[in-house]
Amino acid sequence: MHLNLNHPPPRATLNEVGPRDGFQNLPRVLDTALKLEIIAGLVEAGVSELQVASFVHPQKVPQMADAEAVIASLPANRRVSYSALVLNRRGLERAVAAGIETVEISLSVNDAHSRANMGMDRHRALAEGCRMLRQAKNAGLKTVASLQCAFGYLSPEDFDPFQVADAARTFLAEGPGRFTLCDTTGMSDPTRIVAVLDAVAPMAGDTPLALHLHDTRGLGMVNLFTGLCRGVVHFDTALGGIGGCPFIPGAAGNLATEEALFFLERLGVATGIDIAAVSRVTRRLESVCAARFTGRLHRLMP
Repeated sequence: MHLNLNHPPPRATLNEVGPRDGFQNLPRVLDTALKLEIIAGLVEAGVSELQVASFVHPQKVPQMADAEAVIASLPANRRVSYSALVLNRRGLERAVAAGIETVEISLSVNDAHSRANMGMDRHRALAEGCRMLRQAKNAGLKTVASLQCAFGYLSPEDFDPFQVADAARTFLAEGPGRFTLCDTTGMSDPTRIVAVLDAVAPMAGDTPLALHLHDTRGLGMVNLFTGLCRGVVHFDTALGGIGGCPFIPGAAGNLATEEALFFLERLGVATGIDIAAVSRVTRRLESVCAARFTGRLHRLMP
């Protein structure tokens, strides 16, 4: 599919990952009550998909140590889907016990990153990820499968769309509910987006594809537009552009939710999310953290 600007897709879905990907990279560890306040504000703003936690070792990612407590007190709302990220079987067991509705099972296609992030090479991680998808589905959970570093890791030589396609073929065979391609370090550009989507889309079938975009090199929005032009209508974003990767020094934040909303609205693509309401939540978090987030539009909204 190629986007005709006179007939853009009627709707796109933004999966708000700030409460997970964003919070885990803030210098201050947020208390559970504040996390729940931010999540409630995003729900009130019309966000229908939120990633609220990751089940990882609390010593490695202290911000996520209260994952169970957050999930136990999430705002009840039938139209909202909550998810959590898991990287290993212990994390999946915790997620099942916590009662989360959806789990994202994520692994890296880059060997060095896989060893740093998961403690295993990419081949073992892929085999483990497939087992975890089966385990999650057997437990009655909805699933998202994602490939980290799908557009490169630390240098241009790290990018191999055929390697991504090989991993995607194996992962997609397990039947996840959605398949996300992650620009974990912000190495992507429109040519890489096209190359990976052209390699993966034919094997995805009816499985929706999503893009998880970081803005490390200022190309997050043009990469979103490129994905939209290739038929992608699911995107991960984070309020205020917060986020990054605790294992990758210098990896900038996610594409800002407010900027993605503004851009999609100008194209006539509906999201159901109130950009002004999200901006107020972002300003509240920015004030508490005494920080200036990388996003810009939240400071311009009423």
